[in-house]
Amino acid sequence: MFNFIRFFLFQFSAEKAHYLAMDALKIIIKIPLIKELFRHRHANSDKVSIMGITFQNKVGLAAGFDKNANYLDVVKFLGFGHVEIGTVTPLAQDGNPKPRLFRLVKDQGIINRMGFNNEGVDAIVEKLKNRPKDLIIGGNIGKNKVTPNDKAIEDYQICFAKLYAYVDYFTVNVSSPNTPGLRELQDKKPLLEILNHLMKLRHDYVEKGHPKLPILLKIAPDLNNNQLDDIVSLTLESGIDGIVATNTTIGRDNLQTNSQEIESIGAGGLSGKPVFEKSNEVLSYLNTQLDNKVILIGVGGIFSSEDAKQKFEKGAQLVQIYSGFIYKGPRLIKDIVSIIPKQ
Repeated sequence: MFNFIRFFLFQFSAEKAHYLAMDALKIIIKIPLIKELFRHRHANSDKVSIMGITFQNKVGLAAGFDKNANYLDVVKFLGFGHVEIGTVTPLAQDGNPKPRLFRLVKDQGIINRMGFNNEGVDAIVEKLKNRPKDLIIGGNIGKNKVTPNDKAIEDYQICFAKLYAYVDYFTVNVSSPNTPGLRELQDKKPLLEILNHLMKLRHDYVEKGHPKLPILLKIAPDLNNNQLDDIVSLTLESGIDGIVATNTTIGRDNLQTNSQEIESIGAGGLSGKPVFEKSNEVLSYLNTQLDNKVILIGVGGIFSSEDAKQKFEKGAQLVQIYSGFIYKGPRLIKDIVSIIPKQ
């Protein structure tokens, strides 16, 4: 059945198919029989406590899929244990011109240059006020395109402050290739300044009686070992809770898709199967260097339970999927959950 649905959806542009599918699911999950079927299907998920948070299972939906918190009920219905909304910016922005989302079917990959298109933090907060129970929500936060890097800290602060009462953890996104200059914030000095500032804000919230929400950092798979050493250093120095490894890659190596087609698509971050090995190398390196001092979330190229198992073996305590979900469907969630040892 899913293969037929995917064939139908793949007749549309990638971005249009995304909204067609998710809007259809919003309607379908209101049917009592369907709802009960999926409730039974996910009844055996094992809860796990990580970062002081109780997750229904270890499989999450990566940032970028539900940018505006429009599909939280659908995400829970499908059996995800958590979702990262966003990337959320202070002000609404349209993102880059369309088309900006492309499938590489031969490679089971996706290229996107969405550009942090979202409705802005205030609109998203309003939706989170009616969030579903038992779904852990991470706030993936970034800066507006028009905000210069020397003012970026202010954008992160705005999103952090406004989302604090409505999410369960934060992920600081400085690794998208689709906002000009954003990846420059991965350099040690500006990144440490942002993280230290957010950690101070969190301390102030906790002093006032608010819960202590974990802060994580999402990094690119394109960093060399010296840059990763800087990430390790600032992670330990700032005291943040973890790293999401990794975002999309700007690389285009070893693709089966025709080079002319790749060139015609142009710029954007590549996700899916082509990023799996590169992402695993980063995850493994961080795990070795950090020696279980922080939480690692493994993202990138997970298309099977075996792929997820490799992420766990390389140090991930949680995994997130995106492209694999598009190509393989909801069954992938259950397959991964089924191989996680019971605690």
